[in-house]
Amino acid sequence: MRTFFPSDSCKESQLNALNPQPWLQVERGKISKFSSQCSSSSSIVSFIKVPEPPILPFFKPVDYVEVLAQIHEELESCSLQEKSNLYLLQYQIFRGLGEAKLMRKSLRSAWQNAISIHEKLVFGAWLKYEKQGEELIADLLATFNKCAEEFGPIDVSKLAVDIDVSSQETVSMNGSHILRNVYFKIGEEKIVCDRQKIAGLSAPFHAMLNGSFRESFCEDIDLSENNISASGMRAIREFSATGSLIDVPPNLLLEILVFANKFCCERLEDACDRKLASLVSSRENAVQLMEYAIAENSPILAASCLQVFLRELPDCLDDEQVVDIFINADRQQRSIMAGKDSFSLYCLLSEVAMNLNPRSDKTASFLEQVIESAETDWQRLLTFHQLGCVRLLRKEYNEAEHLFEAALNLGHLYSVAGLARLGYIKGHKLLSYEKLSSVISSVNPLGWMYQERSLYCEGDKRWEDLDKATELDPTLTYPYMYRGASLMKKQNVEAALTEINRILGFKLAIECLEFRFCFYLAIENYKAAISDVQAILTLSPDYRMFEGRVAASQLHTLVREQVNDWTTADCWLQLYDRWSSVDDIGSLSVIYQMLESEAAKGVLYFRQSLLLLRLNCPDAAMRSLQLARKHASSDHERLVYEGWILYDTGHCDEGLQKAEESIKIKRSFEAFFLKAYALADSSQDPSCSSTVVSLLENALKCPSDRLRKGQALNNLGSVYVDCGMLDLAADCYINALEIQHTQAHQGLARVHFLRNDKAAAYEEMTKLIAKAKNNASAYEKRSEYCDRELTKANLEMVTQLDPLRVYPYRYRAAVLMDSQKEKEAIAELSRAIAFKADRHLLHLRAAFHDHTGDRMGALRDCRAAISVDSTHREMELHSRVNSHEFLNP
Repeated sequence: MRTFFPSDSCKESQLNALNPQPWLQVERGKISKFSSQCSSSSSIVSFIKVPEPPILPFFKPVDYVEVLAQIHEELESCSLQEKSNLYLLQYQIFRGLGEAKLMRKSLRSAWQNAISIHEKLVFGAWLKYEKQGEELIADLLATFNKCAEEFGPIDVSKLAVDIDVSSQETVSMNGSHILRNVYFKIGEEKIVCDRQKIAGLSAPFHAMLNGSFRESFCEDIDLSENNISASGMRAIREFSATGSLIDVPPNLLLEILVFANKFCCERLEDACDRKLASLVSSRENAVQLMEYAIAENSPILAASCLQVFLRELPDCLDDEQVVDIFINADRQQRSIMAGKDSFSLYCLLSEVAMNLNPRSDKTASFLEQVIESAETDWQRLLTFHQLGCVRLLRKEYNEAEHLFEAALNLGHLYSVAGLARLGYIKGHKLLSYEKLSSVISSVNPLGWMYQERSLYCEGDKRWEDLDKATELDPTLTYPYMYRGASLMKKQNVEAALTEINRILGFKLAIECLEFRFCFYLAIENYKAAISDVQAILTLSPDYRMFEGRVAASQLHTLVREQVNDWTTADCWLQLYDRWSSVDDIGSLSVIYQMLESEAAKGVLYFRQSLLLLRLNCPDAAMRSLQLARKHASSDHERLVYEGWILYDTGHCDEGLQKAEESIKIKRSFEAFFLKAYALADSSQDPSCSSTVVSLLENALKCPSDRLRKGQALNNLGSVYVDCGMLDLAADCYINALEIQHTQAHQGLARVHFLRNDKAAAYEEMTKLIAKAKNNASAYEKRSEYCDRELTKANLEMVTQLDPLRVYPYRYRAAVLMDSQKEKEAIAELSRAIAFKADRHLLHLRAAFHDHTGDRMGALRDCRAAISVDSTHREMELHSRVNSHEFLNP
């Protein structure tokens, strides 16, 4: 989020003003060791500054579970037209929770439930924007005659619009004076038309030609002053006879559109609208045609132009003409452009603009348009808060205060953080502290409340608040960074590193990696520093450090001068060592270094993608996988990477086909491994196990390095265990361990357990814990192989190492429930639910509420659980919610 909402000190003038060379030279050896001279350490530590946590422009309800449940309830009973906006609200909640997968799921639901063409355009473009860099997937699917529908253009010209045909009915006139033809004079030309066919174009023409007007008795009518050319009139005559506009050039269509609008010729106007809509092909002509669409109230043409703009996000927001169209639109013009979906349109535009530059005029202008388009309280409170965040960044403090107050008055309690920050800026530190204290005492407090209050106190009070913030929400990075920096300033290096390692053990936060990099620089541990900066560059190649002032790549170049270069053999040995010790960040660093010199980049990028997936960085993993494809050394290798790309994006069958195509070209380890992995994961047929075994055996016969062969042996052992072949499974795991595949300890422990040797299983997992740097999952697995007290101790360690793992909370809650400590059991689940939206936690808490007679609480949690994951509904949960059983105890 620091790159999204940078601190005030990150000004444009500073971006290129700081040359890191001088101070880094000092770091590299012109001063004494950190531990020996305080004056030097003070100089070094002065660069370690903890930026204040930003006020996030997100919807953060105090009880997100309650809001999710309300949304689910409304979705069950609302009209089709309301569904997309409800899913947009759901998206905003998941955005506030940082749940990227759930955000995309909600956007996709909004797109799937879109009724109007504008909803389809907006949410389709939003999905496309969220999946930037995944265009390759659409290209790969096209080879199977499939398409990612949200990526594809919509033929707006075929949009159904009701036309009022009553105005076109011809009324017969008494008398015999009605002439058959009429001659329209335009300049020196006369265009002969069928009077009744022209009269049928609109009520005004009917009244003119058949009513009591003078023209009804005239054979010649002069239209020279009506901005229609002779060519245009001939095209209109053709339309009156055939109902179509064929081979009419665009400039003439525009002329006819204006004429049709003037004379209320709805069918003609609609035909022009559609024809022009089908001709919009570029941003340039979309800009020109949007002006006509707005002026002539042509919604189909406007929608077609809008589609062009939205498909080019974010680039089109660099076009001032496009931006002007959006920010200068009034209510009527917004209605022409976006129908009834102006709110969702401007929500999208403002989000893109904030990601580009939250301080920009266009960001503020888009948010002002969102406010004008808002119709419900939740829409208003979200936008008031977002615009308040932008005004705060722009140092427009009075405007920001009014906006935060408006959001707070509508029930958005998180906006009090903005008001407190403004109070502090204005010199009212105590008042800011009291504001947060009042909030903490009035609701079930959340981690962000204590984090914010810590900014307005000092010493032990600040530490206490930050410790409480971490207890309530261990995912907040600021408390770890503050404590780490404070310990570093006290020259307590080991404690400072331990503090920052706490969060890096379960959350790969790039700002925390940057902090640890600084710590390592301070103690002149350049090997560790280079490791962290290389991991940072893997995650974000363009990352800038020290509040955006220095490119990470510059620091990498400078620090590398202090580290001995590794040979290719050294790199592979380091990679084996770190991979075996489950040091994923260290492995990333080694691969980054190998990529700078190795020729076989495809293989390395593929390994990089595997590590990034393990570290829960799916976007970065996909980027690496695409780079692997780009740098593949052969067709069969490229097909394997394409198969993984398709498999990882949910296209398992197509991934399997890519593996088979690769095998036809050349039998390789990776092709067989991909096919085995995808088949094992996708097939529900138990008989496919033998096929998976055969595929893995074929993979092991092919050349590969021991890292991948160890994984194949581990997977083969798992299949044998599932088939009850424990001796064969044990052989696989032992062979994997012989080539340092450390994770095989877990499989071997499972074999021991199935052989009723629980002690051996426990011992096997203890070996894994000793070897693995990241070992939270090993503690969790070991908890299955011991008595209750040891189980509790192991699971407490899991929560310390990785508080995002949900099983320990569920286990402890179940034990408390068995001991008839219902309140404590519910509290145990609630403390995890506060920062982790998880179906299992919500479903278990629903069951506990049901057991204690809290029917409404149970129903609420069931609804929220389905909102979090509607694809894996427990049948009992689903049936209870839909039958409203809880409402009738």
